[in-house]
Amino acid sequence: MKLRFWLSAIPDYARLPLVFVVIWNQAVYCGSKLLAAGWSHYDLTTAFDRATPFLPWTVSVYLASCVFWVLCYIYCASQEKRQAYRFLCADFLAKAVCLVFFLLLPTTNVRPAIEGSSLWCVFMRILYQMDSPTNLFPSIHCLVSWLCFLGVRDAPRTPKAFRYGAFCVAVAIFLSTLTTKQHVIADVLGGVLLAQISYWAANKAPVLSRYSRLADCLSQRGR
Repeated sequence: MKLRFWLSAIPDYARLPLVFVVIWNQAVYCGSKLLAAGWSHYDLTTAFDRATPFLPWTVSVYLASCVFWVLCYIYCASQEKRQAYRFLCADFLAKAVCLVFFLLLPTTNVRPAIEGSSLWCVFMRILYQMDSPTNLFPSIHCLVSWLCFLGVRDAPRTPKAFRYGAFCVAVAIFLSTLTTKQHVIADVLGGVLLAQISYWAANKAPVLSRYSRLADCLSQRGR
């Protein structure tokens, strides 16, 4: 029943394109990790990053970001066709650029030793074990979070509280990527800038019209 409720909130024209961006994200992230596994990686850590404190409790924000993304992607995909396609097109473009960076400029960082036995330290150890320090620039966490804010901001009839809330959550996620030492400041800025540029580009007629034709074709084949 819950799955049927969520699916009913998404128009037919956006369902398969939304599924596609999820698959595309996994292909870019996991595929580039496999391809660049044995390559030399660059460390973009700066003095600012070394001065940033390691705060294990902020892993709660970092992990909860997935809930924020799911809610925002469903909300943005449920908008009128042009706005939904702009959002999904921006996601596709941004991940394509990420793939180029992950392969041409593979990055890594040095993570701190986790001392302590608190619940947050346990979660940090699990996170570090599951997620290797690669594919850092630009930060997909920050890219997707800012893209969610942009989509929510521009959606008609979005309550002000939702707009402000999406902005605050996105910024909190940015900070959590730094205080969990999952990313450095260059990754954060790169992710935000890429989201902004992709969202702008997706609103241009030549780009959006081409994506719309592809998305319409995908939706029709899924019926």
